[in-house]
Amino acid sequence: MEFAEAVNAVEYWLQAFFLNEWTLYQSALIVVGYLLSGFLAKRIEPALESRARTIKGNPDLLRVVIAFMRRLRWLFLIVWLWVVDAVLLQFGWPSNRWLVATALTLVAAWFVIAVLTRIIRNHMLARIVAVAGWLYFSLYALGLDQVLLTALDGIAVNLGTARLSMLVVLKTVVLSGALIWLAVLVGNMSSNWIQKSADLNPSLKVLISKLVKIGLMVFAGTIALSATGIDLTALTVFSGAVGVGVGFGLQKVVSNFISGIIILLDKSIKPGDTITLGETFGSIRDLRSRFVSVITRDGKEYLIPNEDFISQQVVNWSFSSDYVRIEVSFGTSYDSDPHEVARIAIEAAKAIPRVASTYAQPVCWMAGFGASSLDFKLRFWISDPSNGLTNVRGEVLMALWDAFKAAGISIPFPHREIVMKNPIEITRASHQHEVDVAAP
Repeated sequence: MEFAEAVNAVEYWLQAFFLNEWTLYQSALIVVGYLLSGFLAKRIEPALESRARTIKGNPDLLRVVIAFMRRLRWLFLIVWLWVVDAVLLQFGWPSNRWLVATALTLVAAWFVIAVLTRIIRNHMLARIVAVAGWLYFSLYALGLDQVLLTALDGIAVNLGTARLSMLVVLKTVVLSGALIWLAVLVGNMSSNWIQKSADLNPSLKVLISKLVKIGLMVFAGTIALSATGIDLTALTVFSGAVGVGVGFGLQKVVSNFISGIIILLDKSIKPGDTITLGETFGSIRDLRSRFVSVITRDGKEYLIPNEDFISQQVVNWSFSSDYVRIEVSFGTSYDSDPHEVARIAIEAAKAIPRVASTYAQPVCWMAGFGASSLDFKLRFWISDPSNGLTNVRGEVLMALWDAFKAAGISIPFPHREIVMKNPIEITRASHQHEVDVAAP
């Protein structure tokens, strides 16, 4: 008897919720929305893809566009289900829209999670977001989300007059992390747009980009704390501790940050400049809030603190001009004509492609009478010091060698003369040696 009653209850429930006409209507509306969304997505995706291919130098924006473009069907389906759900709620009973509402929740959850996991680069973080998102949306669809939120709110501690619950902590962490991540994403996209501007110099581009990123992050953190109900005035209690921390533990960080702002404001260095700091010679790749990235000719990337560029002597080879003068020393034999040597050296330097002869002609001067040679100095200009200095010196020296060899001009090496002051003694020693050898 009890089994029969259970079967009848199941049949009644199936008829009431699954086999009634409103369920069929909702199912038909969901199917129509799915087909219509697929039709629209196929029509719009090619146009969006052609536009996406024009995005250059902005990988973050391209990632967001692709993440939405590949899921247009589900975005259109969300809009359709939302409209249908609003109409059914307005003109029908709430029980007549349960299937549409459930489908709307699941499709929206899948869309949000799919887009986020596509945009987030860290695979582990993407998995955590997917698992946490599906867990919450599943509880929400089953109507158990309030039970979980109430349980988390019950786990709390009292800090004086303030009550700190696990729910507030989780909301603060999740909301702050999401908003700050969104601020960083928007900041990176805006930074790429700023870098493409032709009206701003490189230092101003970096400064504006950093100020935008910092402003967005501070704004996101403030909104997150306010949204979770945390009184921002309570943070003033920690101002003294923060001041002590900055004064002792964070003084280098603050010093490098302020130095970075000064560098950007006075435009002493900028990305692309060729600099020498100590024994490091290379080109500046990036300016960060704490350090400057310098790449050397051998591919090493040095992360030099900003403070070093303020406190130490920096040689900026391209500060006011890209042209750099280089000097090469050489010598020729005393029987060569110095006028002819200077002429041949100048012509040899002009033949090197990197020598900027149009900016300034190479010059060659006789520098002195050396111990074994006539000493000369050859000076010329180049416009690309970032491509190296030693290699262009080597090219010029090789050209001088070939030119002098073709002209019959020799490059001497040091000579040493030995003067024998006691030739008689050497002769006697040599004679005595002959006698010793001849003796039986």
